[in-house]
Amino acid sequence: MAVVNHVARQRIKLLLIFIIFAAPIVTAWGMVEWRIGVPDETTAHGSPTDQVPSFELWPIAPMSDAPVSEGRWILAFDCSLQCAERRDLLWRMHRALGRDANRLTRMSIGGEGEPLPGEALAAWRETPRWSQPNKVWLIDPEGRPALAFSASVPAADILDDTQHLFKVNAR
Repeated sequence: MAVVNHVARQRIKLLLIFIIFAAPIVTAWGMVEWRIGVPDETTAHGSPTDQVPSFELWPIAPMSDAPVSEGRWILAFDCSLQCAERRDLLWRMHRALGRDANRLTRMSIGGEGEPLPGEALAAWRETPRWSQPNKVWLIDPEGRPALAFSASVPAADILDDTQHLFKVNAR
């Protein structure tokens, strides 16, 4: 009888060990699957840009002398509606980057007027089907679009995502 109790106790110990090691995996899966307990501050405000081609394939024509610098991130935005206000907000966002501001170049596509400091002007040769009015794209130094922001995303959220990308993509 003592041998049976000993075997049963050992099986219970083994089962508890499996449960202890499996519980975090099951919990993490549940958090991801049902979005329970995932903090909002770790969620990106922009959306991945799967259908957007590489920056060198964009149908744009440069209009200003300010070139888009090699090795810098590009903040390109379609300046078709409320252009002056959006350009000003993105200029302020660029300045808010502080010491990382030199890692970013802004490009306004469309619109009129003089470029703001640190901004390049361009125009669509033809409007691509993936473009939307006032959309903002964050493009990595290799020309790959990383995130896209709709017109409803505030500049503060674009700043948060940009700072996070700069942090995880150190020079």
